[in-house]
Amino acid sequence: MNLKVKLFADGADKAGILEMYENPKISGFTTNPTLMKAAGIKNYKEFAVEILSLINDKPISFEVFSDNFSIMKIQALNIASWGRNVNVKIPITNTKAESSVELIEHLSNEGVRINVTAIMTIDQVKNVLPGLSKGPGGYVSVFAGRIADAGIDPLPIMSEVVNILRDYPTVKLIWASPRELFNVVQADTIGCHIITATNNILRKLPILGKDLTQFSLETVKMFYDDALAANFRL
Repeated sequence: MNLKVKLFADGADKAGILEMYENPKISGFTTNPTLMKAAGIKNYKEFAVEILSLINDKPISFEVFSDNFSIMKIQALNIASWGRNVNVKIPITNTKAESSVELIEHLSNEGVRINVTAIMTIDQVKNVLPGLSKGPGGYVSVFAGRIADAGIDPLPIMSEVVNILRDYPTVKLIWASPRELFNVVQADTIGCHIITATNNILRKLPILGKDLTQFSLETVKMFYDDALAANFRL
């Protein structure tokens, strides 16, 4: 299946990142503090700089982690200085529900490429675009998977964002937090610019377009072979 949507790998495991870097279908990378904590990262900058020494030709997003906007600014400028391919992830609000829009506009004016993260509403997208589009541009990461977790169909929201961004050519939509490979197909169908997914989803890409009769037979064989290997008896 020929995909128009760009694929970003989401993760914080060095081996997994480098595995995806070898895949020509992967156009960029994202990570976040939660993924880094899960991967056992102890030194944030050391990890990021090491990855950037190995990958300097594809965009990579690293996130600030302060809850104070003044400190967020310092962190963002520091992170941005680590490499020309760095995008700085700024959450749409802090934990007090205070908007990050002013900070994003300020950083954009200073030439920092921003990936606005944790977005889940159309209003959040609209609020951030004037400031985000003033600088070198960047991304709006809309968490379609979490929207779906709330029992809401994310497709109308994602489609509307695609339409809104037609007036902001320097800003691209990232379909974030996908839950299954079919989300890649959905993102591609609506004209979403990018989808970022974990390696366990991206490794399934060769299955796209697979003949379902053949897929069914392979599944039957898997069950049969596993039963034999387990030496089940009745």
